[in-house]
Amino acid sequence: MTRLATALAAIDAANTADPNLDQGRPAARIYGERMSAELDRLFPDASEVLQIAARGQHVERWLLPRSDYPEGKPGYFAWRKEQGRRHGARVAAIMADAGYDGAEQDRVGVLLRKEGIKRDAEVQALEDTICFTFIRWYLHAFAETRTPEGLVDIVQKTARKMSAEGRSRAVSEFDMPAALEQAFLT
Repeated sequence: MTRLATALAAIDAANTADPNLDQGRPAARIYGERMSAELDRLFPDASEVLQIAARGQHVERWLLPRSDYPEGKPGYFAWRKEQGRRHGARVAAIMADAGYDGAEQDRVGVLLRKEGIKRDAEVQALEDTICFTFIRWYLHAFAETRTPEGLVDIVQKTARKMSAEGRSRAVSEFDMPAALEQAFLT
């Protein structure tokens, strides 16, 4: 087994312990698989480190519940920052066990903490992949919990994180209501 296959299998094994289910399977495991599929489709020449970061984007996310942090934006941002740190450390340890060197382990942390978004091509590729995964697999259910105005706000925030190419591709690939499509174009 290659070191890439070893790392991906270890992330899958960790995520199989997720008690939250999606279609009868561990939700984190399905999320990782969906991230890998989107990355392969959007960025077929992605580096091994980027492939590992995509699969490990939510590794063991359930271990740090959002409810452990205060309500509101400050609590949400603190929780998200800590998740990025934890994911980076956990995936780096998995990579070490699979034979990746320290520089590669450090790099996956940069990607998972999203350091350099809009400036680092791989960080941006990961963010675009995250956004495509959200739109393709999670936006519909998410939309059911929001007002139309709230949904447009979320879509605008998602679009701002994406590259111009990612936004353009999302508009061409997804059949969106005009208000949501406009949110991607503004």
